[in-house]
Amino acid sequence: MDVQRGDLNRLIMNYFVTEGYKEAAEKFQIESGTPIPILSSDSLEKRMKITNAVHDGDISSAIYLVNAIYPDILDSNPQLYFHLQQQKLIELIRKRDVEGALDFAQTHLADRGMENPEFLEELERTMALLAFEDPESSSFCDLLNSSQRQKVASELNAAILEEEDCNSSTKMAELIKLLVWSQRELDKYKVTYDKMTDITNGTITKSE
Repeated sequence: MDVQRGDLNRLIMNYFVTEGYKEAAEKFQIESGTPIPILSSDSLEKRMKITNAVHDGDISSAIYLVNAIYPDILDSNPQLYFHLQQQKLIELIRKRDVEGALDFAQTHLADRGMENPEFLEELERTMALLAFEDPESSSFCDLLNSSQRQKVASELNAAILEEEDCNSSTKMAELIKLLVWSQRELDKYKVTYDKMTDITNGTITKSE
């Protein structure tokens, strides 16, 4: 089945807008001529400011912006709020502010950890970074990677989209889920078809 270039471009634009990549969306609009949905531009600008703060490690600013623009999100999502506070702790550890990290953990996270076993486990992993002279080389160094900030930013972005009654899942992600489900059903009934065996690289194995 041939995929029209316009459909593919709209799929890519949906991904950029949903994930909050404003600059990428604007550049893609210029290069492809695919418009940014009008209703999405204001939301995109707000989400970008908030998630950029997380990417920069400025969690206090991210929390301030969320509370100012979407005052109900953190109150109704304790897991998200914990992860933001955990990230703030991680940023203190990154700066080697041991005293500040210990005080922050005791004041803002200890009680939450005692109330929730999952939070406690995540808090213990984070606090374990303080036991190492070089936490970036420790077995918990993944918490200091940029991917950790990305994870928190994505969780926050999804919560904002939900607050705005928007789909937090990109159309691309929904298509991939549909593809995986369809192939599983075809395999169940032993149907012969050209199967996508590597979704990341788009590798299709021809049926014999």
